[in-house]
Amino acid sequence: MSIDEFSGRRGHDFKTVLCDIETGELLEVIDSHKQKEIIESLCLQALEVREAIEEVSIDMWGGFRKVVQEAFPNAVIVYDRFHVMRMVNEEVKKIARQCGLGKRKEQFLLLKNGVDLNAGQKVQLETYLQIDKRLRKAYEYKEEFRWIYERSQSVDEGQQKLEDWLLKARKVYGKVV
Repeated sequence: MSIDEFSGRRGHDFKTVLCDIETGELLEVIDSHKQKEIIESLCLQALEVREAIEEVSIDMWGGFRKVVQEAFPNAVIVYDRFHVMRMVNEEVKKIARQCGLGKRKEQFLLLKNGVDLNAGQKVQLETYLQIDKRLRKAYEYKEEFRWIYERSQSVDEGQQKLEDWLLKARKVYGKVV
């Protein structure tokens, strides 16, 4: 299952949505983004149903962790890859700005998945990466991080690669790690 929020108007009127990740089916929309109200709504379901949930994907909002712990006592919490990757990308953008690459067009190549770059884009990217060693490392670590999510064959393999990445990337990514 996945729990996320959305707003009808930018930054206002938040709602919480629950989806079945495997089928893409919308399970529920809760007309609130307040932790207590979400828990109350979810706890209306029978305990047997809630105990059967094995895994819940959430974003980085701290409130969702408590929601899952209280409403789905047997579930493992998994942080949504999109939100984790976004944090890494934000750091790449910050480093790029520090190196004088503040335009969206310049940052686009640094943020795009490396495997999706065409030949011309690869040449231009290499030009940007030659500007600064830290920028090159940030880009390489970003690509390695994405690769961990996409290519790990098991949870154990992914966990080990992620732990190794965290040790290496700390020098460049600091707070993100």
